[in-house]
Amino acid sequence: MSKTLNSVNLIGNTGKAPEMRQTTGGTAIANFSLATSEKFKDKSGTAQERTDWHNLVAYGKAAEIIGKYVVKGSKLHIQGRLQNSSWEDKESGQKRYKTEIVVNDFILLSSPNNSGANGSQGTSSDGAAEYHGSEPGDSDIPF
Repeated sequence: MSKTLNSVNLIGNTGKAPEMRQTTGGTAIANFSLATSEKFKDKSGTAQERTDWHNLVAYGKAAEIIGKYVVKGSKLHIQGRLQNSSWEDKESGQKRYKTEIVVNDFILLSSPNNSGANGSQGTSSDGAAEYHGSEPGDSDIPF
């Protein structure tokens, strides 16, 4: 069997504070968006910038740390994997699709919010929140 790879690495800024919720089993879930920008010159040589928005989801301890330290505009380095899902829209009956990045590891590159991050669990010696963990078990994923 051939090997496969599903890996995403992003460095960008959050668009707003994460939306926090929990599974019925109590596992924390953080949904948030991350903007990445690319600068380039168009055909006429004019400088341009394009911003892409990425939907992210974190589970468990990673979600808890993100919920505590990440605010609108936070700069993050994210390592994760792409996940696609689909469902039938209840109102229109049409099939809908969603692609998001499931966060496996992250480093908060900007100063953490005013939550007393220095020296707390999940922070590095310079105060940047980090998480290097494993993915949730299938029973922790709410779909």
